Amino acid sequence: MTETINFRLNGKDVTLNTEGDRKLLWVLRSDFGLTGTKYGCGIGVCGACVVVVNNEAVRSCRTSVSEVKGKDVLTIEGLAEGGKLHPIQQAFADHGAVQCGFCTPGMIMNAYVLLRKNPKITREQIISGMENNLCRCSAHTRIVEAIESVAGRKG
Repeated sequence: MTETINFRLNGKDVTLNTEGDRKLLWVLRSDFGLTGTKYGCGIGVCGACVVVVNNEAVRSCRTSVSEVKGKDVLTIEGLAEGGKLHPIQQAFADHGAVQCGFCTPGMIMNAYVLLRKNPKITREQIISGMENNLCRCSAHTRIVEAIESVAGRKG
């Protein structure tokens, strides 16, 4: 059944008339053209589809669009401000933590939430917090180093 769904997407109020059980991933990619969020496994295991909903990292492939009604949704496209990369995006670039880049948006969004919750996060906490985001290129060491480089900074 079609319903009207209002939410805030990357800082802007949006309204969508759609089936409420559609997955947020497909709404973001198809309806809003935000293709930074990737389809990986489709079952919430790999983390390629992570976006931030009300300051929590969520798997958009497992989240229906009706679940974000009235909430704030942040995608990789909304992280940079004024043409300037967010510090975690810049750190991934600086540390070569992007390799093929497919998992990178989900990694960055998950790391963003980890750092918001604990700006002075330890290496062990980073490793634990990122263990459900998979990278097949084996860039995990550089990913952890990138997140560590931002830990403790303001921004």
